[in-house]
Amino acid sequence: MLENIRPRKSLVYLYLLIPVAAFVFTVFVPLVTALYYSFFQWKGGPVKTFNGIANYQQLFADATFWQAFGHNIYLVVACIIGQLGIAFILVLFANSRLAKAQTVHRTFGFFPSTISAVCIGMIWTMVYHNNYGLLNWFIKNVMGRPDLTKVWLNDSKNIMLYVSIPLIWQYIGYYMVIMFSAIAGIDKSIFESAEIDGANGFQTALHITLPLIRNTMLVCLTLCIAGNMKAFDNIYTMTKGGPGTSSMVMAMYGYKISFEQTNMGYGSTISVAIFVLSLAVIGGSQWLVKRATRRLEA
Repeated sequence: MLENIRPRKSLVYLYLLIPVAAFVFTVFVPLVTALYYSFFQWKGGPVKTFNGIANYQQLFADATFWQAFGHNIYLVVACIIGQLGIAFILVLFANSRLAKAQTVHRTFGFFPSTISAVCIGMIWTMVYHNNYGLLNWFIKNVMGRPDLTKVWLNDSKNIMLYVSIPLIWQYIGYYMVIMFSAIAGIDKSIFESAEIDGANGFQTALHITLPLIRNTMLVCLTLCIAGNMKAFDNIYTMTKGGPGTSSMVMAMYGYKISFEQTNMGYGSTISVAIFVLSLAVIGGSQWLVKRATRRLEA
């Protein structure tokens, strides 16, 4: 009796209207608004002066913005290798016959991703601190090499590496949970057949596991790139883009232009550029991954 009851179409549309309206209001409207303001010279007050594509011309010649874009690409590459690569390896170990208590691995691995990015930044700022930081304490008291201690966050040459480590550490467990779910859906007989045929662990992971969870890996790749193309919280807490602009990223540069320099028009232009460049990087990476997995399957 209950199975024959169908909700009216008007009621279905009403339920769909709520999430669609929320999406339009929180995503589409701000994007269109930023695009509109990007054609104006606007300091945030009631007066706006239309200047055409002058902001975009300034953007193409802005060395700091393109330096920040390069830093975002650095984060993307480092986190694809660090987050997805390490997560995949740990998942393979956790799914092996020797591993015990898989639920414990998932729980403790996922825990860092539940912590606020600002808190993560503060924790790692203390780790890197030159006077009471854990890293310098370890080098001085455990390794016995006080000559190797330094002010880590003032090292402009390697600062991007240092700010990448907290990002990698925080989200390894997040991607582990996603990959755990994908691998759990693979028929165990496939792995047993590969083992009978003499495939080792590396060959099984590369030619069987990875192709079978290709779609999940594409989702992880998209999330990883999108997250690191708009990275802000951790780096702002740790370095505020310094020393100088050596750890400046696009979102932080847009924030500084918009709110510290109160140049809302140019800040909107930077926001539009972040959106366009993120789509381009995500699309290009997905194309490369699909091409590589087809070769593996062949």
